[in-house]
Amino acid sequence: MPSRVFFGEGHDPAEESGSKRGNSSGVWGTECWKGFASNLGDPTRQKTCRYKVKAEKGQGREEVGGGHITGEGWTTKPPGGKDPCFNYVFEKKRHWRMSEMTNNSEDKVRNLQRALYRAAKRNPSRRFHALYDKIVREDVLVKAWKQVRANGGQGGVDGETLEWIEKKVGVIPFLRGIQEELKAGKYRAKPVRRVEIPKPDGSKRPLGIPVIRDRVVQAACRKLVEPIFEADFLECSYGFRPKRGAQQAHREIKKWINGGYRWVVDGDIRKYFDSIDHDKLMVLVRQRVSDRKALKLIRDWLKAGVLKEGRLTPTTQGTPQGGVISPLLSNVYLHLLDKVWNKRHRKLGRLVRYADDFVVLCGSQANAEKSLEVIKELMGRMGLELHPEKTRLVEMGPKKEGFDFLGFHFQVGLPVDGWGKTCCLSWPSRKAMKKIAEKVKMITAGRERLLFPMEDLVKTLNPILRGWSNYFRTGDSQQHFSRLQFYVLERLILFRRRKYAWDGRTWLFEEMKRLGLYWMPSKALYAAG
Repeated sequence: MPSRVFFGEGHDPAEESGSKRGNSSGVWGTECWKGFASNLGDPTRQKTCRYKVKAEKGQGREEVGGGHITGEGWTTKPPGGKDPCFNYVFEKKRHWRMSEMTNNSEDKVRNLQRALYRAAKRNPSRRFHALYDKIVREDVLVKAWKQVRANGGQGGVDGETLEWIEKKVGVIPFLRGIQEELKAGKYRAKPVRRVEIPKPDGSKRPLGIPVIRDRVVQAACRKLVEPIFEADFLECSYGFRPKRGAQQAHREIKKWINGGYRWVVDGDIRKYFDSIDHDKLMVLVRQRVSDRKALKLIRDWLKAGVLKEGRLTPTTQGTPQGGVISPLLSNVYLHLLDKVWNKRHRKLGRLVRYADDFVVLCGSQANAEKSLEVIKELMGRMGLELHPEKTRLVEMGPKKEGFDFLGFHFQVGLPVDGWGKTCCLSWPSRKAMKKIAEKVKMITAGRERLLFPMEDLVKTLNPILRGWSNYFRTGDSQQHFSRLQFYVLERLILFRRRKYAWDGRTWLFEEMKRLGLYWMPSKALYAAG
């Protein structure tokens, strides 16, 4: 088993399954309504007959894969599923609106994702072998395009941008070309374009930008593969997952610290996305996916290479930051850490992980030191390394230093009103305050903005301030909100003095209301625990 490859003979994933129901494989059993049928044959064997699966009589309902369960209880779906055909939608039914077609497509894709999740949850050892024919479906590709378009971004090595595709090529011909390449087996991933983003500490973060075509196919593949692995992921993982995020991780940390876990292992993995071992990652992916064509897509994206300054560099390890499917693959790789920790070492402390950043909350210094040793050993077996400067042990208590995680600074002290017992408090870290101040200054200091009215300046600031305050409102951030509000007003006063040669410094509430400036909240939403 894959875990034995990394951690030795003592670990058996079958013991964690907790379920002995069936050995069905692939999407055959998934698409049968309510999972009444299962594939008991070899995962690689094609079904040539018996695709009419008996269902409940009198239930005339549509299936996930496009078939229909008749009143007699038989399905009309063929063995290979519904054949994708853009011509049917846009030539035979031209009176359909694009919005109606996409809404119907979203419903079908969502139903398929739910069916995959339920099937994977029922049988933790099941491997899915018929995913590729779902990736090439028009409804999946349309929804993948909508996701890529909503995310925006620049073009890849071919120079094609989202706007160019919409104006020059057309979305439907573009998706039809992708579909034909996938069905004919001619699709090949192109190298990613390397861009380096400066970090606050002076170093640079490499970012890989795939071409638009690869992004669409990655999004389509992720929509089918993600529900399968989402059924396996544990509660301690919060990064890049649907309906989970930094707010839940923030509340979990405060809950355990207030519960007496006052020693913290603050960990960070050095160059995680550039250090993932491809072979070990594919072993983990094959643990759930057996479709050879889908596996080949994932491996091609990993081996596509990087193009920087006209020079092509092959990639032997790592996943490009910027790829649509990279966050999912990173979670698949670190899920092994979550699983081993919660099975063998949970008594040492509580693990809370967000992508490659994590903390372990322990009840004593001895447990914290032991946890750090265990994690170093696990990281070494996975081919990873902890950052020596960013990984440390922290004691939480009154007048102690605290630690930063996910933009928050966590520290133990008296409540905001000054009464009661000491508890875990959280507010924006110094790095977060500095970053938002630099962004506000960049918007209000440019000379080119003097040509525009102040209403336009306020409209640019409002979404930034609103998003920042919504993120940090879960905590004890009132004083930091007041500081930021004062700083924004000061920058607007300076802007007004330069624009209108105005020497005063007074600022009326009526003027703020007229401009529609966003006002930072005066109360915080306290995290549970």
